[in-house]
Amino acid sequence: MDIEVLEGVFDANEKIARENEELFRSRGVLAVNLMASPGAGKTSLVIRTLELLRGKLRIGVIEGDIASSVDAEKVKSQGVPVVQINTGGVCHLDAAMIRQALDHLDLAALDLVIIENVGNLVCPAEFKLGEGLRAMILSVPEGHDKPLKYPLMFSDSQVLVVNKTDLLGMGDFDMDELRSTVLRMNPRVAIFEVSCRTGEGLQDWADWLEERARENLKGVDEGST
Repeated sequence: MDIEVLEGVFDANEKIARENEELFRSRGVLAVNLMASPGAGKTSLVIRTLELLRGKLRIGVIEGDIASSVDAEKVKSQGVPVVQINTGGVCHLDAAMIRQALDHLDLAALDLVIIENVGNLVCPAEFKLGEGLRAMILSVPEGHDKPLKYPLMFSDSQVLVVNKTDLLGMGDFDMDELRSTVLRMNPRVAIFEVSCRTGEGLQDWADWLEERARENLKGVDEGST
């Protein structure tokens, strides 16, 4: 019975995720599902990305938290449209939550939507949202062994951002070993080494994301001709 119930939950989520995906696609919007553990730097990366892409892309943000609107208020100060989702204890966002949030965003006026998922390295990876890109953050203090402990998150993301590189050398984090492990699991993943505190590496990440968004928009334009 438990297996049947769980399959039903995933099936229902998949259906709504496909609808969300089509909605994003029809509007020419690239949706990024940003996942990480608590404290890895999700909100910091969102804000830094907004700063670097200001005037280049029209960006909206969906903030997912178990409670509070602290992160949403920080992002709102950047002058972009923000929708807050409080899950009330649920450890991940799901497609139905995103669908409701989209009622409060004007997708026709956006090129990119960043979805900051709830801080967790397990549940968010299991629920598709209709995103066009899955990205995750690993911070240096978490350790280079996290891919072995949470393989789905690392194998199912298209991009890995390694944050807090300014702390390298203060512990036993091994960047080469991390890269080797992740690329064995996910050979096509793009890896960026950044520090949201110092700004190191962030321009490369922002340029890459901008290119993905423009490619997405170009694909929609070509499909409509």
